[in-house]
Amino acid sequence: MVEQSSEVRIAGPGEGTVTGRDDAGPAGADTERELAVALADVVGVANVPVDGHFFTDLGANSLVMAQFCARVRKRTDLPSPSMKDIYRYPTIRSLAAALTETAPGTVPQGAAAASAPAPATVPDRVPRASSRSHFLCGFFQLLIFLVYSLVAGFVADRGYRWIAAGSGAVDVYLRSVLFGGAGFIALCVFPIAAKWALVGRWKPGEFPLWGPRYLRFWLLKALLHANPMILFAGNPLYVLYLRALGARIGKGVTILSHSVPVCTDLVTIGAGAVIRKDAFLLGYRAHAGRIQTGRITLGRGAFVGEKTVLDIDTSLGDDAQIGHSSALHRGQAVPAGERWHGSPAEPGGTDYVRVEPAACGTVRRAWFACMTLVQLFLLYIPLTVGGMYILFTEVPALGKRLDPQSAAVSRAELIPDALLLSLVLFVGFVVGGLLVLYTVPRLLRLAVRPDRVYPLYGFHYAVHRATARMTNVRFFAWLFGDSSYIVHYLRGLGYDLSHVEQTGSNFGTEVQHETPFLVSVGSGTMVADGLSVLNAEYSSTSFRISRASIGAHNFLGNNIAYPAGGRTGENCLLATKVMVPLDGEVREGVGLLGSPCFEIPRTVERDARFDDLRTGETLRRRLAAKNRYNLRSMAVMLFARWVHTFGLTLFALASVDLYGVAGQVVIALYLAATLLFTTLYHVLVERLIMRFRRLRPRLCSIYDPLFWRHERLWKVPDRHLNIFNGTPYKSLAWRLMGVRIGRRVFDDGCYLTERTLTVIGDDCTLNAGSKIQCHSQEDGTFKSEGTTLGDGCTLGVGSHVHYGVTLGDGAVLAADSFLMKGEEVPPHARWGGNPAVDMPEAAGRPGDGDPAAPSCPAGATSVTVS
Repeated sequence: MVEQSSEVRIAGPGEGTVTGRDDAGPAGADTERELAVALADVVGVANVPVDGHFFTDLGANSLVMAQFCARVRKRTDLPSPSMKDIYRYPTIRSLAAALTETAPGTVPQGAAAASAPAPATVPDRVPRASSRSHFLCGFFQLLIFLVYSLVAGFVADRGYRWIAAGSGAVDVYLRSVLFGGAGFIALCVFPIAAKWALVGRWKPGEFPLWGPRYLRFWLLKALLHANPMILFAGNPLYVLYLRALGARIGKGVTILSHSVPVCTDLVTIGAGAVIRKDAFLLGYRAHAGRIQTGRITLGRGAFVGEKTVLDIDTSLGDDAQIGHSSALHRGQAVPAGERWHGSPAEPGGTDYVRVEPAACGTVRRAWFACMTLVQLFLLYIPLTVGGMYILFTEVPALGKRLDPQSAAVSRAELIPDALLLSLVLFVGFVVGGLLVLYTVPRLLRLAVRPDRVYPLYGFHYAVHRATARMTNVRFFAWLFGDSSYIVHYLRGLGYDLSHVEQTGSNFGTEVQHETPFLVSVGSGTMVADGLSVLNAEYSSTSFRISRASIGAHNFLGNNIAYPAGGRTGENCLLATKVMVPLDGEVREGVGLLGSPCFEIPRTVERDARFDDLRTGETLRRRLAAKNRYNLRSMAVMLFARWVHTFGLTLFALASVDLYGVAGQVVIALYLAATLLFTTLYHVLVERLIMRFRRLRPRLCSIYDPLFWRHERLWKVPDRHLNIFNGTPYKSLAWRLMGVRIGRRVFDDGCYLTERTLTVIGDDCTLNAGSKIQCHSQEDGTFKSEGTTLGDGCTLGVGSHVHYGVTLGDGAVLAADSFLMKGEEVPPHARWGGNPAVDMPEAAGRPGDGDPAAPSCPAGATSVTVS
């Protein structure tokens, strides 16, 4: 095991991180003997030396050790270790000593309070909704969608007729401005009016899923998520919009996250606070079959990092900070002036606001907002509305169908016209998009210099945001990712990839950045999905872009936020959801796991078993074969995308044919038909790729054709499923894609990577941003195995469940937790943290499961909103 870094916090033996039992159990040599016997049974050997290192001497891996921990937890006569304890005490002797020291009666006096067992609590009983209420809720949700589509069709029909009556280009432009502007205002105002009419003011409390109160909640949430104001995150207009919805927000607040608070009256943000992108502060959570609402309070000058989750009933005091990849669990409060990080957060000391302030007052913010509105109403809206009008009148395939005299002739040309139009649109988007991506951002970069502080809400800020939006188009990362060709794409964007050692899987299909021109990745480094490079730093008044450098021969797992100034060097393993350290020595030759992070072995025997395929002539041949297969996968998925575009175009032309007969009804039916078509089409594509079979657990090299076929599945589009969040139709879609899913499952935005390896029981509750990932790739080794959720399980907001995991009936995984591979969570247990461990104390936290709990967590400071 590598030597512990001075700045990576690992609890000492006296801190009591292991979980004890009520009885003392065996001590000393007896504990060693029993643990050794248990490990020998798991590993499948006759005996295990008590001084043998789990990973370097015994050749174990985290999956094996997770199974060992699960077996020990079932022994009532032994204290229960966690995976964090396994890494901290990597021999039987050291682990037994730690477990014995923390057993009752041997706890040091200063740690007595921290190690006291939690009071016994009655497990949550998941209220089982009736099938009738579940069905009725889905019926009314469908009815609401159809009525909304009909109204949208009526408005679009009237608007088109009015614009078409214009004479001349100027008249059409003015009518486009008026109609488009009125439509935009209506889309923004309607959710506000609906919120105050349906709910009034949100209050802390809870209500069951699938009932009348939930239906109102879902309707309001759907309206907010369909609102165009989401596009203005990072703009003062977005803050004004949240205020109109009831949020108490002070002056000078900067909100970069697109995650919209739903229970806005319960959100208080003090003046000068900063909230980074991909942060969750929803004001609600789904828990054990109920929606629970609670307050989130941020003091003046507070800072919330990227990929950070704030659960309900949490607070940050004035000038308090919570770092990247962190979480506040329910009842946690960060005192004024303190800096916390981790999941759940704990005092850390790292300063996350690293850019000097600049002059940015109310006048500057107001001017920026006004200029945004001027551009919106005088440029973007008329271009969009007028462009659609020109498309319908000037494109022959559409214009002749609006002419009653040529309608009969045009119907015979429906399919040829759809083929030609869809092909032109699709190829034009791909080719034109690449040309724009490789030219315009390179011109814009000249306006914003690295390591120079600029005030927010000015020309430089607008250029920086435009660059970020253009270069983070998901389509091209999806197309080129998981192949050698992603390297050329990212280089074209501006990434500095040094001397690339092609692996065929250098980057996944999801990678984002603030600016592509200040990202450096060393030779031989491999990156899984979900990397977010934080090479822009923000305060409430200023920003600065800086180079973020990832060392050579690293492996980065899923969902990692890598900041500029990250203290990792060469040959590091950064595990899934790890919090990258910003202070201390540069870590090299080690693995980092958890939030806050601690050191683990860089690699284990199982991950190195295919190293012979990664060198020499064998690598050259296998890589060439993988490149050819990936090229075919790209062609197949481009063709599938074009066929989808063709289908949508065919529906559109058919709707135009019928427009003169039914008008707005045709438009409404088009919206519903295209949603149904899109869902069923992509289900069929995925099932065809799998040949209508189910995936099987795998352990193979990334140069094995079995892995290449698995990679192709990750390219099947699935973002359209988000429209079904919170409805019974999401479970139906998952079932069609091969998930073995139970009845009355509530899915508020969970993502499943391997559908046919996932089993979800009845009445489960899956929160927004949660993920079930039934695979792992570490360096050149790919592993997959099924994951099972029992009846009534709850996955918290932003939680991540790895492969080979079993959650017992009624188990709860807290917000932003990472449940590692191979873990077995007992029925009705409460686990949380990164990595997740048993957290029985969660039941005793303020307000957990108690709708009458105080609205503000104990210890929270008063917040002034001005």
